[in-house]
Amino acid sequence: MLKQQSHIVAPIPDELRTRALYTVGELRQRGKADKEAIDKLFNLIVDMTEEGLDFFFLEPLRRLNASSMMMGMAKVGIGSMLKGSKMVVHKVLKKLDDRSLASILDFIEEIIHEPEAA
Repeated sequence: MLKQQSHIVAPIPDELRTRALYTVGELRQRGKADKEAIDKLFNLIVDMTEEGLDFFFLEPLRRLNASSMMMGMAKVGIGSMLKGSKMVVHKVLKKLDDRSLASILDFIEEIIHEPEAA
């Protein structure tokens, strides 16, 4: 669905892509939204969110050679956003059922892509 729409792109480390796809496959095979699945999914979503926040908010500042004071202020703001995000994600995932788990796994698969050949 995303490829039929305009969209933005954020790079992630290969390790995170590999872990995301492995986690999706593992959780899909188990098919249960139990505590272990929720914990793994929570950690994956937090890691992906951290990468996205870094890319969309800190990377432009790095490219502009922002001062250390500006970078520090940005990091504090991003830390607050991340803390708020974690609380919301945790609250939502605690109520996850098996069908909703499958939907989230579909979404993660949809947004993870391998790099294009050079």
